[in-house]
Amino acid sequence: MITNIPFGEKYAGLSIFEPSEGTLVVVPSLSLPQDELRRITAARSYEERLLFLLLTLREPGVRVVYLSSAPIDPDIIDYYFAFLPDPDDAAKRLTLISLDDPWSQPLTKALLARPDALEQVRAAVEGDAWLVPFVLSELEEELASLLNVPLYGPATALAYYGSKSGAREVGHEAGVPMPRGFGDVRHVLEIEEAIEALPGERVIVKLNDSYSGLGNAIVTKADRSLTSFSASGETWANFTAKIRDRGAVVEEFIEHRPLYYPSALACITPGGTARVLATHDQVLGGPNGHVYQGCTFPAAPEYRAEVGSSAERIAQVLADRGVVGIFGMDFFALKADAGYAALLCEINLRIGGTTHPFGAAVLTTGATYDPATGLLMSGNQPKFYTATDNCSSSCLRGRSPGEVVRMADRLGIGFDAERRTGNVFHLLGAVPEHGKLGFTSIGDSREEADELHALTRRLLCGP
Repeated sequence: MITNIPFGEKYAGLSIFEPSEGTLVVVPSLSLPQDELRRITAARSYEERLLFLLLTLREPGVRVVYLSSAPIDPDIIDYYFAFLPDPDDAAKRLTLISLDDPWSQPLTKALLARPDALEQVRAAVEGDAWLVPFVLSELEEELASLLNVPLYGPATALAYYGSKSGAREVGHEAGVPMPRGFGDVRHVLEIEEAIEALPGERVIVKLNDSYSGLGNAIVTKADRSLTSFSASGETWANFTAKIRDRGAVVEEFIEHRPLYYPSALACITPGGTARVLATHDQVLGGPNGHVYQGCTFPAAPEYRAEVGSSAERIAQVLADRGVVGIFGMDFFALKADAGYAALLCEINLRIGGTTHPFGAAVLTTGATYDPATGLLMSGNQPKFYTATDNCSSSCLRGRSPGEVVRMADRLGIGFDAERRTGNVFHLLGAVPEHGKLGFTSIGDSREEADELHALTRRLLCGP
């Protein structure tokens, strides 16, 4: 099966945030471990996370083909079109293809079983094109081969570098500090030996292919009954069975407080150019405090440069190994004797939780990232944002996406196109059934972004 279809030379230096022409075939399939995915409220609606790519239609030479398991509410499409200079022209260059089957997951697997839908995609592709997956698996490689369209993402042959064990290997090669630990652990005896070999009273065990922190367990050496899992309802017997199947890392648990959780977003173009796009501070929650809830941009100034520098070295190692696409890196940051230290936690070799806030911010404000300062600059004005995936309220349940957008405008918490500040909403499709949505609050200062975010939460989600 041919999967490495080359990009045209003129697209070798582009990222998905800056196309000037061509067709983006957006496949937001959640081709991830389904046991963890089922723990996320309104998981199917996360297929809408990549709708910010509709904003690339501001360029008249760009077309977008967007696939989904279920039809996307027309009001959501109109919401994104309202950010564009010519919505009517953009509508002519957008093709929405729904399988009308929300329960068949993942999306790509269902699509491959539908020759009629595949033919629709082929018919919609015009000129040069590339396939943009949310996460890349063998399913997406098969789809790209059938469509004869190159993939904007890392080949599955390189997926190991996005695992917890692979991240440790890349971190070592990049010379980036990491917690002490052991990778590629699979057997109970190996787990026990690793736990006892590490310092401290607690260690953390992480499944190789977990995401959003849902595959983590904190183990207390002296009393295993105190083991704490990020995923509710998890047991040690079930967890060790997953380790046998999927592998894991065992690392020292960082007890240092205060402890911060910055991340970096990077991209590697088809031509092999690696660059850091942004740094963030993650907002975490859940039983262990390890589950991603949202982020703020940029990362705090105390450790922003350290995170950016480490991310740049990691991105270059991955580029040298042939990785292409958008990906994230998570870190720990803590105060050390000479300033702050940043330790690599993991590499997420896929589009992640910080991608759509970044995309929404740059495509609505026109800002560009300044690696020297770590800021997004719109002319001479820096832009800041605070984002969440998890604003939910029973009072939102039963409302339509259009109602919520109109309510936000009435309350004055929409987007101000003149100032290029305000909220950009996402996950609107989760509102009717789950009363859940996400939003990115953009301001001209850290304080403005945070205040708008807090106000929006109060007005839409209650105290």
